[in-house]
Amino acid sequence: MMEGLIAWMESMGPVKAALVGTLFTWAMTAAGAALVFPFKSMNRKWFDGMLGFTGGVMVAASFWSLLAPAIEMTGGEGFEKVGPPAIGFAFGALFIYMLDKFTPHLHINFKKEEAEGPKTDWHRTTLLVLAITLHNIPEGLAVGVLFGGAALGLDGATTAGAVALAIGIGIQNFPEGLSVSMPLRRDGVSRGRAWWFGQLSAVVEPVAAVIGAVAVMAMRPILPYALAFAAGAMIYVVIEEVIPETQRDKYTDIATLGFIGGFIVMMSLDVGLG
Repeated sequence: MMEGLIAWMESMGPVKAALVGTLFTWAMTAAGAALVFPFKSMNRKWFDGMLGFTGGVMVAASFWSLLAPAIEMTGGEGFEKVGPPAIGFAFGALFIYMLDKFTPHLHINFKKEEAEGPKTDWHRTTLLVLAITLHNIPEGLAVGVLFGGAALGLDGATTAGAVALAIGIGIQNFPEGLSVSMPLRRDGVSRGRAWWFGQLSAVVEPVAAVIGAVAVMAMRPILPYALAFAAGAMIYVVIEEVIPETQRDKYTDIATLGFIGGFIVMMSLDVGLG
C-alpha cells in the first residue's frame, strides 16, 4: 500500500505532489481543530504532552529528513561539505527570527500582554493564529523542497522521504490544530469559529510547499541550502515557541515524554520509508 502511495506521488510531478502532501497536513490540522465540536476543554496534561510530541517530530524531521540529506548531497570533504548546510541552517533560523520580530503574535498558553512583535490592538484570536501560521511556514517549505529534490534525482532526496516527512508533519499537525482551537473555545469563541481559526493556521503550508518545490526545480544548486534553511527555521520554532509553551505548568515531564515519542515516530517514519 505504501509503495503504491509513493509511486502515485512520484508520478504526479514535484509541484503537484508537494501540494497534495501539504493538503494532507492541512487536513490533519483541520481534523485536530474539529475536536472543539465534542469538547470545550482539555486536560492541561494531555495538552502539554501533545505539544511536546509536536516538538519531537519537528526536531527529528529537521535532522533525518532535511539536514542529513543536505549534507549527503553536498560535494567536497570536511568543512567544505558542511558549508552549504550550515549557511542554509543559519539563514532559516534568521528568517523566522525576523518574522518573529516584525509580526505581532501570541504563543499558546501565554497571556495577551505577553504578545510578541510590534505592539498592536489586534484581537487575541488573530495573534494566536498568526503565531501558529509562522510555525507552519517552514513545515510547508520543507515538504515542497524535498519533493523538488527527489524529482531532480539528487542523492539523499527521495519521494519516499518526502512522503514520510508529509506524514510526520500531518501527524503532529493534529494536536497543533487543537492547540489553536481549544484555547479559543475556552475563551468563549463559538465552536465553528474556533475550528475555523484552528484550521486556518495551516493554509500557509500548501503555499509554502509549492514555492519550495518550484524554487528548487528552477535553481537546482540551492537544494542543500533550501533543505537546511527549512531545518533551521523548524529548530528555531521548537526552541523559541514549542518548548517554552510546554514548560509553563506542572506537566513538564509529560511534555518531555511527548517530545521523545514524537522524535521516535518521525525518525521511524523517515528511516523506515526513506
